[in-house]
Amino acid sequence: MIWEIIFILSIFCILQSYLFYPWIIAFLARNKKQNDLVFQPNDMELPSVSILLAAYNEELVIEEKIRKTFESNYPIDKIEFLIGSDASTDKTNEIIKSFEANYSNLKLFKFPGRTGKSSIINELVKNASNEIFILTDANVIFEEDTIYQLVKHYKNNEISLVGGNIINSRFRKDGISFQEEKYISRENLIKYQEGILWGSMIGAFGGCYSIRPQYYAAVPARFFMDDFYITMNVIENKGVCINELHAICYEDISNKIKEEFRRKVRISIGNFQNLFRYWKLIWPLYSGVSFSFVSHKILRWLGPFFLLLLLTSNVMLFQKGLFFQISLFGQIILLIIPLMDTFLRSINLHLNLLRFISHFYLMNLALLIGFFKFIKGVKSNIWQPTQRYQ
Repeated sequence: MIWEIIFILSIFCILQSYLFYPWIIAFLARNKKQNDLVFQPNDMELPSVSILLAAYNEELVIEEKIRKTFESNYPIDKIEFLIGSDASTDKTNEIIKSFEANYSNLKLFKFPGRTGKSSIINELVKNASNEIFILTDANVIFEEDTIYQLVKHYKNNEISLVGGNIINSRFRKDGISFQEEKYISRENLIKYQEGILWGSMIGAFGGCYSIRPQYYAAVPARFFMDDFYITMNVIENKGVCINELHAICYEDISNKIKEEFRRKVRISIGNFQNLFRYWKLIWPLYSGVSFSFVSHKILRWLGPFFLLLLLTSNVMLFQKGLFFQISLFGQIILLIIPLMDTFLRSINLHLNLLRFISHFYLMNLALLIGFFKFIKGVKSNIWQPTQRYQ
């Protein structure tokens, strides 16, 4: 009986995170509207913004990032752009300095040794002087009205943090970028629905979000996933977090499976750091915050353990009947598919269904490795940018 219970619970927990929860919140969010107490585009009371960016060797994108930011339709006199260069060794600093001559509200802060993104943002916050902070990445390119869309909701004093809608550009089907784009698009919608239902968007995408300064929390040393830490701190302090789907910006994601896997291992480490920091938000269980945190994140982070328990319990139940024999056979097939996909990719044959299954197991393997790295202890959160533009 115990193995049957483990088998059923493992299936339920996997399906709850990936299938049932998205269905449930889509049903609950139907006919509900986003906050409509907003600043209008030409409102004289539009708040001033401080855009904060940590950069390391971003010569390929930093020029476009700066140019597109200042081409915004947001009043330029209400923008300051602070960039912290994390001991960049390419032309990043030189490019930023060339723009400083034309934009007095652009400031470069040079850090002599590798510091890490969160530490740089913590320092930039100390130098930021405006009413709203926008945190962004060098490779996330704004549209003309992105800044306005990130800021308009702050006319409502209850709104504490607004996430952006990152759209992945230049994805291809010969690697992992197509599957990653579909995954992130779905995540954007889930975060939007969480926001309009409970004001508890579970984790802004770090490449583009805004926050009231009083809700910004300095990220601890050696912490990955600073965006999730900051978002959950807002929720912990009873702030309202929403996702604005019209705050569109573009990010070129990696098409290399090895690069994406490395990034997801790093994300996984941060996931478990944040779980141990914010586990108290699970209570009370009946709250929207708890339901979204558990279903959207915690069950997903524990996914590799549920997959292992499912396989183990299925092996133990193999002699119980035809159903368990078929289900074990099915699990073995699914586990073989990533190997099949790797072989087919080597002969330039790309099947979307197989790649989606490979993507699922890739994410769960990264979660498992990230968990053991977290248990081992994190000595540094200094990052190497993911290779993009392939």
